[in-house]
Amino acid sequence: MTAFSRRGFNLALGGLLAGSSFAAAAPRARAAADLGKVVLRVGDQMGMTRAKLQAAGLLADVPYKIEWSVYPAAVHLHEALKADAIDIGQSADSPAVSAIAGGSKIRIAANFSNGGLGSSLIIPAGSPVKTIQDLKGKTICPTTRGSVAHYLVLGVLKKAGLKPSDVKLAFLNPSDASAAFQAGSIDAWATWGIYKARSIGTLKATVLIDGPGINTGDNVLSATDKALADAGKVAAIAEFANRLQRGYDWSRANKDAYLKFYAGFTRQDKDTVAGLYAEEAAYHRKPVDDAFAASLQNVFATLKESGVLSGDINLADYVYRDLPIS
Repeated sequence: MTAFSRRGFNLALGGLLAGSSFAAAAPRARAAADLGKVVLRVGDQMGMTRAKLQAAGLLADVPYKIEWSVYPAAVHLHEALKADAIDIGQSADSPAVSAIAGGSKIRIAANFSNGGLGSSLIIPAGSPVKTIQDLKGKTICPTTRGSVAHYLVLGVLKKAGLKPSDVKLAFLNPSDASAAFQAGSIDAWATWGIYKARSIGTLKATVLIDGPGINTGDNVLSATDKALADAGKVAAIAEFANRLQRGYDWSRANKDAYLKFYAGFTRQDKDTVAGLYAEEAAYHRKPVDDAFAASLQNVFATLKESGVLSGDINLADYVYRDLPIS
């Protein structure tokens, strides 16, 4: 952790507080003024966030301490949030909605969206499957229940005029799904990120359909209610969210450097990861406003319609709108 100078940090803090409701909260401002005492516990899927921020040179001047925890998928990250093992973590919107519906005491504080890119339904090399209709009666792995990949499968089937009962859904964690896909025991796999990159690069899998038009592409930052009740942690979360934004800005502005990083991270050749670059470059920060809350509500309705979730919930109550944006 590198400490800011008192004058430099006060200037940075002033930029954070200007024009927000934060400015009126004197106790919070005083707590935020000493981020050096804050420990922010961050959940990280596959270690991707930390690795990218390091590659971008964005972890050299963090004014608070970060404790990183790595999880293989969003479902595990959200289990950690529910257990208060971490303060914040990024995931797609659907697992966050599933976690909230399951009683997790979290709120969504920031959103980064790429319009639906990222998650894909892939098929093995040489597969006879050419269309979604060809999957009728076959086995699809949506990865974990309630995941963004599961949401994609539900949307894909509906778009093709099929019901979930028209196929066999095999829910597996990512590592087991990867092994099953490689062994040929599933006919299609809905997946994302490093798992998709490795399957395309190593196994020569092909993409049957991508997420745009079905998935939102929203990658949300969830925080526990407990963390959001701590003024110092709120200031650190705001700074961290802005740092995530700078990470996406770095990816867009430094394509070659990003591809070099991602090729090394996924252990794939540069040509393979180059085909996935558009997913990363399309991310932009979006407001957590009424339109965003309505989108979350639609995700809930879709998962409820499919029988994944039940009950009634107002997702607007789980959107934290007070995080300062620089």
